Amino acid sequence: MEDKKEYLRVYGYGTPAYGDIRKRNELRFSVKLVIVSVKCLGARWRIVSNIAKNSKDIMKQIFLLCAAMLLTCCSKESTAMAQDKIDGGKTLVVYYSYTGNCKQIAESLTSKITADVMRIEPKDKTQKYEANNYAIGTQLLNAIKAAPNDADSYPEIDPVSITDLSDYQNIIIVTPLWWSQMAAIMQTYLFNYGSQMADKNVGLIVSSYSSGISGVVTDCKRLVPDGKYYSENLWINNSNHSNRNTLIQNWLNTIGFGTQTKISQVKTDATKAMIGIYGINGQRLAQAPARGMYIEDGIKKTAR
Repeated sequence: MEDKKEYLRVYGYGTPAYGDIRKRNELRFSVKLVIVSVKCLGARWRIVSNIAKNSKDIMKQIFLLCAAMLLTCCSKESTAMAQDKIDGGKTLVVYYSYTGNCKQIAESLTSKITADVMRIEPKDKTQKYEANNYAIGTQLLNAIKAAPNDADSYPEIDPVSITDLSDYQNIIIVTPLWWSQMAAIMQTYLFNYGSQMADKNVGLIVSSYSSGISGVVTDCKRLVPDGKYYSENLWINNSNHSNRNTLIQNWLNTIGFGTQTKISQVKTDATKAMIGIYGINGQRLAQAPARGMYIEDGIKKTAR
């Protein structure tokens, strides 16, 4: 009994101090509970923070990847738009040359622009058109003039290397003049393929000794009635043939080749700069990485 009383005295049970001790114990327990809860919350917060951080990193990577792809797509689209503005479509230079002058003109022209080149050749290469004051050439021209809508009126030519002109938006014709008319060999080509030049940009360069080219222009428009002709044609004659490079460049500038008509094959540095290798962060790379994913000229690639 005494031990029990001593126990109760020490621990306050049944005494006035008992209530205070119990409250302190409850308060102490509550504090511990709060501390434990805070620690749990802290742990949970760290977990949530790590998840958020990882999610943020993942979202960042996704964002950077999307940005890189968007940049590349935009660059590709910008390149295509710039290319369209610069080129306006592919260009074909068609020429016939009997004395070699038109060949030189075509070579000078294609040194300034990017174009496919096609030479027209007669099937009968033994003819001397200039003989007897162009007697044979005149005969051929008269046959065409007598029946311009009859295919049999035109001299035969060799099969051409390009028969489908759908890929070309710009056709530049380089032809000699025969007795104030377009050379019969070139007329044959245009009779056969002129209909494919409808709605295409058509340029005409005429080589002659001294005669004017109005008759050649008339023949061309008869054979290619639906072409979109440039504002001016180019006449190169015997006296200025040696200056053909300057004449051609001036003609290209005059007709707006590369500006008004959006036709040019001279690529600019700005256009080249849009094409290249990019990392997934959208930054341009000097070369493809040894490992990892990258984008080259708009195509996603992976190096392993």
